[in-house]
Amino acid sequence: MKRTAIAAVALTLGTMTVAAHAQNSVTLYGLIDAGVGYVHNADSNKNLTGMINGNLSGDRWGLKGSEDLGGGLKAIFALESGFDVGTGKLGQGSRMFGRQAYVGFQGDKWGTVTLGRQYDPITDTVQGVTADNYFGSTFATPGDVDNNDNSARVSNAVKYVSPNYAGFQFEGLYAFSGVAGQTGQGYTYSGAATYSVGNLSLAAGYLRATNDSATGTRTSWTSTTDSIFDSHINDGYVSAKSVSIAQVGGQYVLGSVTMGASYSNTQLKADASSSFSSTEKYNSGKAFVAYQATPALIAGIGYAYTAASGDTSAHYHQVSLGADYNLSKRTDLYAVAAYQHAAGTQRLSDGTTQAAQASIGSYGYNGTSSQEIAIVGIRHKF
Repeated sequence: MKRTAIAAVALTLGTMTVAAHAQNSVTLYGLIDAGVGYVHNADSNKNLTGMINGNLSGDRWGLKGSEDLGGGLKAIFALESGFDVGTGKLGQGSRMFGRQAYVGFQGDKWGTVTLGRQYDPITDTVQGVTADNYFGSTFATPGDVDNNDNSARVSNAVKYVSPNYAGFQFEGLYAFSGVAGQTGQGYTYSGAATYSVGNLSLAAGYLRATNDSATGTRTSWTSTTDSIFDSHINDGYVSAKSVSIAQVGGQYVLGSVTMGASYSNTQLKADASSSFSSTEKYNSGKAFVAYQATPALIAGIGYAYTAASGDTSAHYHQVSLGADYNLSKRTDLYAVAAYQHAAGTQRLSDGTTQAAQASIGSYGYNGTSSQEIAIVGIRHKF
């Protein structure tokens, strides 16, 4: 009888251990995207041939996990590091976990609250209905002036994501400056919402990020939100007091064809410490069509137009092509290309102006009045 009782206790403890492991999880994951590309007019009239990585998706590895706390409540976390597969260097300003680093709670009924370094609500919602979601940086807004290609993330942020209410979901974020006596400087706030019904998906959001104060002329961007000043298209406004971005987008799936369009308005405002005086505005419109030729092959074409006003008068036209073929659930091959033409004037980081230079997506190559790029690559997820 004693042996039977001991066996029963052991069986019970074993069952509890298995149940505990089933309720908690930690996952190691990652993605490597490497390509070989050619850029015509990558630097003035010089061309570039070489490795160009992170084209469809940024290279990354990370850990994410959850613990079941009971009653439909979970504790969750994520640590995600970006890197350059060509050199092995850390990305996002050489941060160890520069892509994401957060902890929080997730509830079935009341939503999710997370604290740390995170994606902003516009990236979570609007980016998913644009061509960037399918074909990456070559389909992004010229110069990524509206963060459509996720050039920036937000540190010191508290974010709330609502449950899904019959296709409707919303998010809100606030990021603290973290500097004593400067709660009104360097902060970020953002909100967005998405609605999906049938084959139609819509999303809209707004973000405002502020720069820290300066004595004399401000020479850099120091905020809870990373810099989006990737090229000559907008690097003349790194001394802006604030960046405001409003975006709206939608897509519709009709059989094997997906059609989408989006619009954004970006405003870079000055104060007494900025090296420019008039608010610079970028109005950008994009459209794309993607065709699912087979279960493994998708191809698409996109067009983007960006017009600057207020401080300068630059205009950018961009046409993009892309194709992605899945060898398996985890590995795919892709080919992308784009052409951009620029006209008008743009402001440089030293405060001067010049004839507008083309700079495709968020790659940051500063060319002449036109630029072309073509890349073939492989992406593997683990």
